[in-house]
Amino acid sequence: MEYITTYPKTISFLDGLKHKMDVDSKNGIEQLHIVVKKSFEELMKIFAEEGFTKVKFEHKQPEQIGSGINLKLKKPWEMHIRMIDLKKGFIGIHAEVEVSRDYLQHLFSQRTPVVYEVEEILKKYQVEYSIWHDKIKKNVHLIIDNYKVKLASPSIPVIAWKPMIFVIVTIVAMYGWKFFDTIW
Repeated sequence: MEYITTYPKTISFLDGLKHKMDVDSKNGIEQLHIVVKKSFEELMKIFAEEGFTKVKFEHKQPEQIGSGINLKLKKPWEMHIRMIDLKKGFIGIHAEVEVSRDYLQHLFSQRTPVVYEVEEILKKYQVEYSIWHDKIKKNVHLIIDNYKVKLASPSIPVIAWKPMIFVIVTIVAMYGWKFFDTIW
């Protein structure tokens, strides 16, 4: 199953400067960040109410606060959110959609940053926010148009890694027992 979303393509800033978001085959779409003036605990409570859970294994980013959180979407997708301490009471929210950590394909699959999905949650809880462009160091004033982003499902069926561990351990135990049984 593919995941379809939209993402800002052309943005403008308060000073009138317009910018087209870069896209390349290696890094994907240039990432925007949502900035809020809320405590980490308040945000975690909001996201928990929406069904997000703490990520157990992740590569932490510099300045990341606590563990990342994720929300299971339609199989095999999940939304992963990291929160970054921006000082002065502001928190940056980095969000992306990727193949779930439950599957081996998570390690090498396509992913895309998202903003509208997080905006929807923040609006629901009446949390004020702004969208920040980190390279230009300015808040986005207006989104002029959007990319249509389509993440294709992995070409081979997704493979859950947790059951694989059980199967491998069972097979190793059986062969180990057989081996030790024959040498005693």
